Amino acid sequence: MLLIETIRNQFNRFVIWRVKNISHQSFLLILAMIVGLCSGLAAVILKNAIHVIHNLLTEGFDFTSWNYLYLLYPMAGIFITMLFVRYIVKDDISHGVTKILYAISKKDSNIKPHNSFTSVIGSSLTIGFGGSVGAEAPIVLTGASIGSNLGRIFHMNYKTITILIGCGAAGAIAGIFKAPMAGLMFTLEVLMLDLTAASIIPLLLSAVCAASVAYFFLGKAAEFTFILDTPFELGALPYYVVLGVLGGFVSLYVTYGTFYLEKRMGKIKNPFTKWLICGLVLSLLIFLFPPLYGEGYDTITAMLSGSIENILKNSFFYSFKDSIGIIFLVLIMIIGFKVVASTFTNAGGGVGGIFAPSLFIGAVTGYSLALLLNLLNINVPVAHFTLVGMAALMAGVMHAPLTAIFLIAEITNGYALFIPLILVSALSFLTHKYFEPHTIYTKRLARRGELITHHKDKAVLTLMRLNKVVETDFMCIYPEQTLGELVNVIAKSKRNLFPVIDRNQKLLGVVVLDDIREIMFNNELYTTTKVKRLMTFPPAFIEEDEPMESVMKKFDDTGAWNLPVVRDGKYLGFVSKSKIFSVYRKVLIHFSEE
Repeated sequence: MLLIETIRNQFNRFVIWRVKNISHQSFLLILAMIVGLCSGLAAVILKNAIHVIHNLLTEGFDFTSWNYLYLLYPMAGIFITMLFVRYIVKDDISHGVTKILYAISKKDSNIKPHNSFTSVIGSSLTIGFGGSVGAEAPIVLTGASIGSNLGRIFHMNYKTITILIGCGAAGAIAGIFKAPMAGLMFTLEVLMLDLTAASIIPLLLSAVCAASVAYFFLGKAAEFTFILDTPFELGALPYYVVLGVLGGFVSLYVTYGTFYLEKRMGKIKNPFTKWLICGLVLSLLIFLFPPLYGEGYDTITAMLSGSIENILKNSFFYSFKDSIGIIFLVLIMIIGFKVVASTFTNAGGGVGGIFAPSLFIGAVTGYSLALLLNLLNINVPVAHFTLVGMAALMAGVMHAPLTAIFLIAEITNGYALFIPLILVSALSFLTHKYFEPHTIYTKRLARRGELITHHKDKAVLTLMRLNKVVETDFMCIYPEQTLGELVNVIAKSKRNLFPVIDRNQKLLGVVVLDDIREIMFNNELYTTTKVKRLMTFPPAFIEEDEPMESVMKKFDDTGAWNLPVVRDGKYLGFVSKSKIFSVYRKVLIHFSEE
């Protein structure tokens, strides 16, 4: 106990010394590098843990025949993960990127400390045993948690902690793929941090530090490495246009398919029943289509190298490896079932994200289109279409075209495919956005009005809290009271608005001072006129948990300056437009300052 107290005192002295001797911006850069190093190290630990578990379980498999262990491993993995999350963590650690966005918009950028390590453990077990999800979202949550908690330890403000969250996310992506620019772009596009002088340098430093850690421990090889040995062919440009539009529609399938299946599984309340159903479906799919096992990067590597045998290993379809037509049909089924497998992995209790499944589906989409074109005697480079297809799905599913472009460019160690990458990513993004304005990460929050975007006005409204603008100093009256009693209340009040409630606090209406000004001094009416005859109905009600953007819309639609706030019809207070403008200005200054 004495040791803890001594450490706390020494730390407090250091904080005081830091404030006196190190500027805020300089210390932010130091923290950004620390977050980057920790995020990179976490990425290394996670990837190694997944590979160790995967290799231990699948070592010695005969690639030319079925393997019934595929029916066991995925179920076991998500069951162990479910027990870990349910009885040890005791908190929901799924949907990592959505949790980060929610923390930024509604929790003052505070992320629970356990997220700095629990996601690593949960996703290692899930993916190592074959769960058909990605490690990127869990490691991004890990990096963001490291940044959030480090900022809180040093008593940083909201804006600085938010930047450190971005540093953790950028470092996580940079560490996983050894792609610092992709990490930076991911933070700007997916977490929607503003590109300002105050944020760009910390994000870059964090991404570079994380990538350096990954290089140090893992060497130069990326998750899947491909060196371009043939240049981009201008004649293939029309087919890249087809790939871009196709990628957009496949992205829509991923988004809508995921939410549909999540909704159906969400109706099952018993977690063990849900695990049993999801586990059985997942294991059966992986048994029939082994490429669905884990993240799928081995399959991507096989497609890039043209090794069809590795795509069909351990599969019933291995004997058809010489039939391009059968392979094409198998790939189409893999695209369809990957969404089911990834959604059921998470719904059944696993921990993982949609990042790797998007890359996997994109690679299979591009590869399949190239195979089809070659079958039609239209010669296109299969490896190029596989890589660009990955960018197409990432741009569509995540609305992150720049992340997609730079990730593939960094993975291939060059920019030879820059033109098709830009074209396909833009087309896929525009196609998806035309039909669905939100990403798979933001759709849940957008429905509840809890999403911060690059739209500064909407971002400020999202950051505002309704309970901070509710005013409760209005004097209430009852409908059976007389005008004389109302006048006595008016004499004691500093307001010109009076809520009318019943004995159960239910709001019945309001009395506006201007409406009764002409009769309030008529003594003859004091005992005969009741409040219920004088009250009017408010033009709109505001619910206690209503988003501020919706609140402002009601003010605009009604033209009112004051609207009542209720909870299940019971009066809580009033919100005035002037109060909102005052708080809005304060939040805007805080949100925008460099």
